[in-house]
Amino acid sequence: MVRKPASMYRNVKQHSFTRRKYMGGVPGSQVIHYDMGDRSNTTFPIRISLIAEERCQIRHTALEAARITANRHLSTDVGKTGFYMKLRVYPHEVLRENKQATGAGADRVSSGMRRAFGKNVGTAARVKAMQKIFTVAVEKENFEVAKNALWNAGQKLPTPFRIVIDQGAELVQ
Repeated sequence: MVRKPASMYRNVKQHSFTRRKYMGGVPGSQVIHYDMGDRSNTTFPIRISLIAEERCQIRHTALEAARITANRHLSTDVGKTGFYMKLRVYPHEVLRENKQATGAGADRVSSGMRRAFGKNVGTAARVKAMQKIFTVAVEKENFEVAKNALWNAGQKLPTPFRIVIDQGAELVQ
């Protein structure tokens, strides 16, 4: 398995800081939809999920990119009513960054404020190891399409992943 380089916000370094009083507002999430496809159909026989293998933080931009990729694959190959997909995590965690000066003399400027609070730069979802991120429900003949869509979505995420069959494993064999 090929490991991706760790991004700046991927690793969970500390507890969440919940005092929103000091934050100056929470940045908006780019994730638009959490339920896609045929939301009224609950009779799809096969249900598969994308699972994060490691504990990490997933930025809202990565979640939206993965959602768009999976939704596009499923919509074009199966049709808008041939699947139901749910994004199961929400980006609650506010990410902050203490901007550092660069250039000549920057070492003197940036040596102060060792544990500075920083400015809001985005939001992220904290994900535990083996937690479901996406779940897709499809008919038996569309199983491979759904599996491929989840695999493509997983490529957008900063953690190793696996795809598991939640329901209907006996139909796929």
